[in-house]
Order: sequence, then C-alpha cells, then structure tokens
Amino acid sequence: MKTKHLFIYLISTMMAMSSCKDFLDLEPKSAATDENFWKTQDDAEAAVAGTYALLRAAFNFAGGISFYAYGDLPSDEFSASNTFPFSQVLNIQWNLFVAPSDVDNAMYRLRNYSRFYRVIDQTNRVIEFVQTMDPALFDSPARRDYILGEAYFMRAFTYFYMGRVWGGVPIITEAVPPIYAENHAAATPEEVLAQSSSDLETAKRLLDWRNPVSSQFGVRANKGAAFALEAHMQAWVGNYQEAASAADSLIQSGLYYYVSRDSIVYRNIYQGGSAEGIFEISHNAANEGTRVGIGDYTLVYPYHRLITVPRLTIPPARIRSLFTEPEDKRLKFAFDTTINSTYVICHKYANLTYSDETNNAIPIFKNNIVVFRFSDIKLLRAEALAAIGQTADAEAILNEVRLQANLPAWSGQGSLIKAIFDERARELFLEGHRYYDMIRLYKHFGIFEFPQAKMTPAHFNQGKYYWPFDPTLLNQNPLLRQTPYWATVNL
Repeated sequence: MKTKHLFIYLISTMMAMSSCKDFLDLEPKSAATDENFWKTQDDAEAAVAGTYALLRAAFNFAGGISFYAYGDLPSDEFSASNTFPFSQVLNIQWNLFVAPSDVDNAMYRLRNYSRFYRVIDQTNRVIEFVQTMDPALFDSPARRDYILGEAYFMRAFTYFYMGRVWGGVPIITEAVPPIYAENHAAATPEEVLAQSSSDLETAKRLLDWRNPVSSQFGVRANKGAAFALEAHMQAWVGNYQEAASAADSLIQSGLYYYVSRDSIVYRNIYQGGSAEGIFEISHNAANEGTRVGIGDYTLVYPYHRLITVPRLTIPPARIRSLFTEPEDKRLKFAFDTTINSTYVICHKYANLTYSDETNNAIPIFKNNIVVFRFSDIKLLRAEALAAIGQTADAEAILNEVRLQANLPAWSGQGSLIKAIFDERARELFLEGHRYYDMIRLYKHFGIFEFPQAKMTPAHFNQGKYYWPFDPTLLNQNPLLRQTPYWATVNL
C-alpha cells in the first residue's frame, strides 16, 4: 500500500511561518517524486513546512473560516447570518442537502474531512522518510529530531482536532495518498485520542522549548505547543489532573506571559507573534494574507470599508449578559457596541489592508489564527484545578486573568466552574474555543448552555454535537458510521 506518488503539495505560497524569511524562501518541490526528493535537510524542512501550509488550508477551507465555523459559529456567540449556508451552520442544521457536485458549498466542505487528511498524509511522509535519511545530511541530530517532533506534533494535533469535530475517524499512520482513507473503518473517539496522545508523547520528547529559528516561535511547533495541546486533550476527556499538570509545565517555562489589554497592544495578539501566542497559523508574513477571513464576516465600516452589514450577527443581548462590568478592557477594546442597535462588532480581526483605493479594492486580512495562547492555558488550568477540588488555586488564576482586564476579584457568588467558563467566554470570544468549552461544560459539569433551538440535552447525548460525515464520504467508505443523532436525520 506504500505507493510511490507525486509530491504535489505546493509550499511556496502557502507557508505557515510568520517573519521567517529563510524558512519561507525554501524552494518549492511541487513535482518531485519520493525517489529524488528526500536528499537534503532543506528537503525535510520544506516537507514539514507543508504540514503547516496544509493545516492552514484546512482551517480556511469553507469560505475562509472553517476554524471559526467549527469552534464559534454553533455556540452562543452568534444569533444569525445573512450568508448561505452559515445560518444553517450556526443553528446546527448540519443536515442541509448539498448536491454531490456542489463541492464549493461551505456545508459540504465542513462535513468533509479530506483537507485534514492531507495534513495527516504529509506528516506520515515526513515521519517515514526523514527517519530513512542519512543523519549526516542534517546540521545535527537535534535538528533532525526537531523536524520529526514537528511532524508528530502536527499529526497529534490534527487527529485531536478531527476527533473533536467528528468523534471517530479513520486512523492512518503510513505514508499513503489520502484517497486510501476510504478503505479504513472509523476508529472510536477513544482510539483517535489514544493515537493523538501517543504521537504527542513522541513530539514532547523530540521538541525543545526554543525553536531552531527564534523568529519561528509560536508559528512553528515547540514543546510549549505540545504541552498546550496535551492540556486541551486531557480536559476534553475529563482527565483533569493530567490537564492541570500539562498546563503547569507550560506556565512554568516562563516563555509566555500576558500582554496589556489596552487598545492596540491587545489587538496585536491577533496579528500574531505576541508574547501570549503559543501556537498560531500564520497569515501575517510579507507573502501571506487571506482575501476572505473571519474579519470579512464580522466587520463593517469603518473597520471594513466595503461592508455595511455583518455577515454574522453578534447579538447585543449576548454581549450585555457576558460583559456585565463596563470597566472590562476587553469590552472596550475588542467590541464596538455603538454602530448599530441590532448587532455588536467584534473587531479583533480588523488588521487588513486593501489592494488599492477604489471601490473594487480587494481586502487582505493579516490576522493569524491563534490556536493556543497563554490566557487560554491559564484558564484551562483553573478549570482543571477546580474540577479536582483545588478551588483556592483555581480562583487565584481566575482573578489573575480578571485583573488583566481591569476587573475586581471574582465575587465568590455562584459556581466557580461557571465563573471560569464565563471568563473563558469573555477572554476567548471568537477565537475558536467557545463551542468546545460548551461541550466540556455539559459533559463534565452538567451545565447546559446551548440555546434550545440549536440543541437539546437529549440530542447532545445522541451525539448531535459532533459533525456528521458528508454523504459523499459515506458513499466512498461504507465503513463510516454517523452518530446516533445524525443517523436518524436525512442529509
């Protein structure tokens, strides 16, 4: 099954590194076969760069916002959309009929995991072929190990991410074309997590805290990214002792810290490369950017001069219920509540330029996808500590995050767990976390916050919170199975 085939993944225009000139300028190897490709350290570097490029393509696949469509749209952050089919996406009406030929439809793309398997295939290739390369071809054994560590990290991350989206998916760990995924039955969610955990342990052993090139910190995996991923993986399944330990390892490294929540400094988090950034997908280097990103859906004039009505509606009532303290710097510097009474603008992603000064100008967004950042891991540790009964330490972290936003200490009224998740909702608004946070909040703590129109507890327990497989995948691979909920719904 280990078929030799063309190495087709373009690298030069899709690189996922920010301010990393040497790494970005590696010669693309778009037509090289395996037999003549794996000859130098630069070849191995280019191959591992392709994993980041392919992950970025997966996160941008559906209208430029797949990452946010999975992590934010189905949550309580949005109330409506005027753009098809995102109204159905945010209302968890994921059974929308899509003609098999309509491959550009965002719903088809969100239900289809093929882009993620391109990442998997590329990581498998790096793992297999770099290990067969002569060690003398590398600057040092440590450099070779680091490249392998990145590949193991990226495979661990991608399987974990797919596991949160679909639950059980096929596990492929050999360097074969992604098309062969159709010949594999879906593993259970537990097996997917076990594979991810195994890869992550290898990655932690091979990676270092410091990146080989300092300018690649945050946008290329290191040990900090690995511990952040471990903290999320363990929290996802309720292993909170392990989650707390992983988060603490990252925090104790001393390499990450809060940045000011004041105005421009705060917004720099989303441009990328801030002191809070642990793992980011870059759109912000000189040869990068995206024509359609999350800002294209959430901004209006004057933040986006070409749009007058947001394509995704953030309801004022939700913002009022979430930000109950007007002195909160995040409310002041990340939201505009004055433009219109029917919607609120979140302008975290307002870093954009235009191709020219005409009315037909093309917007170019230069915002990184911030996957993990420091305050996320801080609050995840607080969640874990509260879950295992270390409430004083959990409350201390909660108050630390609140202090950054110019808020007083938590009042102590009500549930500490609920207070931590509410703080995550404020701190990480529109950063790809809220939907998964709501799942954990119910699965592990019994607090159900999904709007009833989107999902009921009964439907949740039947697996509605997982995405269904697109019918085209089921036709290709009859070994796949929908969750009990989606198995009863016509797609």
